Amino acid sequence: MDPVLIALIAVVIGLLVYAAASIKIVSQFEKGLVERFGRFKTLVDPGLRFIVPFIDRLRRVDMREQVVDVPPQEVITKDNVVVTVDAVVYYQATDPVKLKYNVANFILAATKLAQTNLRNIVGDMDLDEALTSRERINAQLRAILDEATDVWGTKVVRVEIQRIDPPPDVTEAMHRQMKAERDRRAIVTEAEGDKRAAILRAEGVRESRVLEAQGQAQAIKEVADAEKFQLLTVAEGEGQAIERVFGAIHTGDPTPDLIAIRYLDALAKIADGKSTKLFLPMEFSGVLSTIGAIKEVWGADGTPTG
Repeated sequence: MDPVLIALIAVVIGLLVYAAASIKIVSQFEKGLVERFGRFKTLVDPGLRFIVPFIDRLRRVDMREQVVDVPPQEVITKDNVVVTVDAVVYYQATDPVKLKYNVANFILAATKLAQTNLRNIVGDMDLDEALTSRERINAQLRAILDEATDVWGTKVVRVEIQRIDPPPDVTEAMHRQMKAERDRRAIVTEAEGDKRAAILRAEGVRESRVLEAQGQAQAIKEVADAEKFQLLTVAEGEGQAIERVFGAIHTGDPTPDLIAIRYLDALAKIADGKSTKLFLPMEFSGVLSTIGAIKEVWGADGTPTG
């Protein structure tokens, strides 16, 4: 084979290898760090990039949100109870240069930092406070990690406590305590219900009696008003009748029929046999006056007096 042809083929293959080595692709979620002879040169964005082969080197940094799982660890609380705590830390790269050059193993460093600060935070709390303060623990741990990892070119997005497990004997005692508290609340609630029911029944009886008394009083008042109206009406009618009779007598023009009717009515009442007094008719008074005049002339023994 011709040596010139062989050399030409070798040059072409070398050019192809050189071109392939110089072409780099940076994904959309990445940033590229170009190093020349091991020293940082420039930061490149996603897309098709070219470097000088064997001189430059491209290192990619993932800019997506990442998760660090903090392994479970035993923590002693303020009231000397050993609890098992673990957490999850979410972080995102903000400065790929710092993330690549300021920390050798970010995952390990973040894990150890989270474990240490988690022990400090939970250790300053009582058991009950730790069990009911997950949000406060998350916020405090996030603030500490975010400040500490800022020099590493990352931002801690959020921290979540997965579990806080007390020892089995403490858990059992807590269950008994919760059951006793629930039983107490049930008894108190039932007693309050009975008390309220008794009060409502008493109020119902009282209101019923008050309404009944008011109804009776109203009925008595209405009956009295009716009787009063009847008596007033009768009295008014009789008064008007008497006034008419009195007026007719004093005007000199009495109605004979009316006087006769009144006279007969009076005689009927006198003659009913129930009266203890004796009433004489008006005509009989004239007879008595005549007898009295005769006694004055003749005397009691029948002899003339004068």
